[in-house]
Amino acid sequence: MLKTFSKGGVHPPENKISAGKSIEILPLPQKVSIPVSQHIGAPATVLVVKGDKVKVGQVIAQSAGFVSANIHSSVSGTVESIDAVLDSTGYKRQAVTITVEGDEWIENIDRSTDLKKDIQLNAQDIIKRINESGIVGLGGATFPSHVKLSVPAGKKAEVLIINGVECEPYLTSDHRLMLEKGHEMMVGIQILMRALNVEKALIGIENNKPDAIKYLKSIVGEYKGVEVHSLKVKYPQGGEKQLIKALINREVPSGGLPIDIGAVVHNVGTAFAVYEAVQKNKPLFERVVTVTGKNLPKTANYMVRIGTSVAELIAAAGGLPEDTGKVVNGGPMMGKALTSTDVPVTKGTSGIIVFQSKESKRKADSVCIRCGKCVSVCPMGLEPYLLNRLSQRMMFENMEPEHVLDCMECGSCSFECPANLPLLDYIRLGKAEVNKIIRARKN
Repeated sequence: MLKTFSKGGVHPPENKISAGKSIEILPLPQKVSIPVSQHIGAPATVLVVKGDKVKVGQVIAQSAGFVSANIHSSVSGTVESIDAVLDSTGYKRQAVTITVEGDEWIENIDRSTDLKKDIQLNAQDIIKRINESGIVGLGGATFPSHVKLSVPAGKKAEVLIINGVECEPYLTSDHRLMLEKGHEMMVGIQILMRALNVEKALIGIENNKPDAIKYLKSIVGEYKGVEVHSLKVKYPQGGEKQLIKALINREVPSGGLPIDIGAVVHNVGTAFAVYEAVQKNKPLFERVVTVTGKNLPKTANYMVRIGTSVAELIAAAGGLPEDTGKVVNGGPMMGKALTSTDVPVTKGTSGIIVFQSKESKRKADSVCIRCGKCVSVCPMGLEPYLLNRLSQRMMFENMEPEHVLDCMECGSCSFECPANLPLLDYIRLGKAEVNKIIRARKN
């Protein structure tokens, strides 16, 4: 029997229509706009000025604290401006715009494709290199990776868990990375194990990716302490708490972190980025992005330089179809609709989905029929109908005792609701207000 998490979960249509498309390198754009905040934590501090010449891999914005991340130029050229630009959230944020002139990389990046297995750095130097290279979680959360690897005093990491689940419908960038960069990913896992001083790593992959599971199982014997586990398909198994439950049957306590139960979770894309940073001196300035949609002329998985406009990705995939109703950044369950395609790809951009008009329209909502389905599918054991009601009535002070901050915003409740209630929308609003209350209480 395949492993999975025990509480809640749903089965949305998979629509992995780009799974068979090998990674393509997207041609260099003429211009990039690189936001200085592409991660959880403090925005990086800009180091360049208008008119500066920069190279690929050069630091252009420095981390502004422990929970922050360096930002590197993804192109070579001239800094055109440092200004607020529209990003995928719909707000304007500070970014460095660079006019592309050739493709000159900083000298110490190893651009060879040779696999480099021998790890020279010790744990402390690995974490330092990862920090310098601006590595963040590439599964979507964009938490700075060096922070996860810096285990707090009194805690001990026992197992490294690698997330190859990619449970969001449509997205296939992780799937392709596992198939095409498996050895590099495995070396990245060994590097992470050394940084954490653990002897065991478990890779979890849902069994709708049999080719990736078969391939990684065929090579895993070359890498000490690493195991590949096939998991039952169930959303949101890619959530770190759900993946931990599925693989090692431990539960992260409410308000707690995986390290509280001896686990550290990293995404397969992060493991690959760690390999490139530690073994090739390559900072994080490009990533794989799925571009897909049922009516898109060409679905694809592109290796994209950070700062490239989403519009350029869609143009490479044949352009927007006439019946486009919505363009979503990320997966359809947790992603967010873009207000414009003239926004930059960031470290957290895993996919761009183009939806037809008929797929984009919300069904009319009705009154709650008290069926309890939202409760039964919530992977965190919450009561979404109650949180929705409290938020609608602006009773935010009552939402904290109901553990609203445990909500992972997976959208399972809204997906399953027969009354088509916008449960997640109101819960998100409530979470934001509760966080404000907590911040005010601390000040």
